[in-house]
Amino acid sequence: MVTTRAPDGTTVGYGIDGTGDRRPVVLVGDCGLGAWQWAWQQPALAGPRPVVVAEYRGGTRADPPADAPDLATLAGDVRATLEDAGVSSPHVVGFGLGGLVALSLALDGGARSLCLLGTGASGRGVDPAPLFAPPADRTALRESLGAALSPAFRERHPDVVDRIVSWRRDDDPSLAAARRQAAALDVDCADRLVEVTSPALVVHGERDRIWPVTGAERLAEGLPRGEFHPVADAGHLVGCEAAAPVNDALVGFLDRVDDA
Repeated sequence: MVTTRAPDGTTVGYGIDGTGDRRPVVLVGDCGLGAWQWAWQQPALAGPRPVVVAEYRGGTRADPPADAPDLATLAGDVRATLEDAGVSSPHVVGFGLGGLVALSLALDGGARSLCLLGTGASGRGVDPAPLFAPPADRTALRESLGAALSPAFRERHPDVVDRIVSWRRDDDPSLAAARRQAAALDVDCADRLVEVTSPALVVHGERDRIWPVTGAERLAEGLPRGEFHPVADAGHLVGCEAAAPVNDALVGFLDRVDDA
């Protein structure tokens, strides 16, 4: 993980993996979660494509935000990251809050395509607080995964739950930073979706307790080149619960866009 400076001088971190010659991908995650949230997608995408994993201000390797940043500030952080990494017009994969950041980048012409996971066109009314927990409190971290993963998945894969708890302990931002990041959700992009000309794939778990699936359906319908890919029985962490089919959908979509 390396660091760079946002336009206001704040330190933000990012990682980069893969040296392939296909168009790069940037992964922009949900608020309050560390880079571990991409553990299932990064290996599938890196190799033929360079993959940049962006980190918001307040992440474990970044300066804590003094104030609650808005969406434009977080999008500016990602643009600074891409400039430092030497990447222009990448495919943008956004999860949760990262989906709204991805839309902001696309509206500014900074995205070749969008892959939007567990998100919607509006963050108003979305409450990510059930996902948050103090990184040092393993019990609270485990309990918070009840909002992220379906009951059936947690029952079938206790080993994955244990692994996520350990990753969160080491990688999640502080509880205060998570809450500040979440303030950027107070935005509604629905009226501007028609301006997004990039191809877009919307992937959503039908049992998502944080972002209702109806919002994802409206998002896909509102994007001029949007496709909707629902995942039955998966919760908010759809990229974890349904890693293989989600990765197949992402890789297939990106290849189609590049080959068009």
